[in-house]
Amino acid sequence: MIGSVLPFFSAPVRQILLTLPTRIQAELQEIRIRESRPLEVIWSTGHGFVAEKGGLSPNPEQAYRATHKDCATLLELLTQHSMYTFEEELKRGFITVAGGHRIGLSGRTVVEQGKVKYIKDISGFNIRLAREWKKAAAGALPFLLEPRDGSVYRTLVISPPQQGKTTFIRDLARLLSSGGKVNESGRSYRSFKVGIVDERSEIAACVKGVPTFDVGPRTDVLDGCPKAEGMMMMIRSMSPEVLIADEIGRAEDAAAIHEALHAGISIVATAHGRDIEDAKRRPILRELLEAEVFDRFVVLHRRTGAAAPPGPNTAVFDQLGKRMDDRLALRGG
Repeated sequence: MIGSVLPFFSAPVRQILLTLPTRIQAELQEIRIRESRPLEVIWSTGHGFVAEKGGLSPNPEQAYRATHKDCATLLELLTQHSMYTFEEELKRGFITVAGGHRIGLSGRTVVEQGKVKYIKDISGFNIRLAREWKKAAAGALPFLLEPRDGSVYRTLVISPPQQGKTTFIRDLARLLSSGGKVNESGRSYRSFKVGIVDERSEIAACVKGVPTFDVGPRTDVLDGCPKAEGMMMMIRSMSPEVLIADEIGRAEDAAAIHEALHAGISIVATAHGRDIEDAKRRPILRELLEAEVFDRFVVLHRRTGAAAPPGPNTAVFDQLGKRMDDRLALRGG
């Protein structure tokens, strides 16, 4: 996994990252580069600093400190030597690269008329490594299909940041688009036409419009398109049966979701929150929940402990907030 982002780093940073233990490299979730400050890595069960002489250290004083040249090289390679081309990404504070890896940026903002125009003097980078896990949604799938007609329940996936929302909906798109059996001994379900609005290029990780992650054979993707506009475009042009969008929360997102429902399209969306009650504290989500837009809620939390199996802990709730699954049923999810 680390190999796919190594080409963006300067030679000194590449070399020192390769000194990390193999297990840590395999479990890396974030690489934090801050100019003149300790190089930090975060993996599934912990975090630490990359020592100047190689390997891990708990002590930031012993860590490699990224130079101005390291940061300038990283930014040049991320923007393909054209900051102007990535003006919109710089305004939003992140760049998504091939493989779905999202690089957050920090530095000095330039503000015009009360809005951020772009970030300059960029000195901080958070390289978030995207992972494809093809069992992420398998355990929840039986609870997301209507038993009588096999249609897909309108579903909201809730979790705090970096707990597996994008991984979950990516796999759910693949499963719904492919059709098959809900589990080894379960009933069969048909395949669906799936539309993904991938505003940050993280779900499908498209390169020149072509997904690099497996999102299923009947899935269409609008890459780099704002969610609300993209949902309307999908409805008008691609006739999806299931529409998937990540991290809803604006008024225009809610309007597009209502429009999709009026068109008879099942919506699968994600939102930040610890649980359903936490999601209700956000005005737009509260309006959608009070309108009973969603039939199912999937709440994700990261597993902890060195022996924890891959993927998040998953809980499925019905429209009334009653938990539907049990831990045995979701053992694989």
